[in-house]
Amino acid sequence: MQTMSLRMPDYLKIAISDVCKNEKISLNQFILNALSEKVSALQTVDIIESKAKNASKEKFLNALSRVPNNEPLENDRLDIKI
Repeated sequence: MQTMSLRMPDYLKIAISDVCKNEKISLNQFILNALSEKVSALQTVDIIESKAKNASKEKFLNALSRVPNNEPLENDRLDIKI
């Protein structure tokens, strides 16, 4: 594990400290969670973009044609009133 210094504006430090106090977590844990979430989001975008390069309308329609056209189960129904 490595240690690093971080510079941030006072207003942000105060806001984060308030959140940490309310959530009963350390500042370190908050920053680790925030960084982890950001890295995960960026990696997800990379994965989706990579898969999109291999996508085609033909492949999509082929996969869609194999989906059965059944009525949804009672618990899966959406009661949308238009």
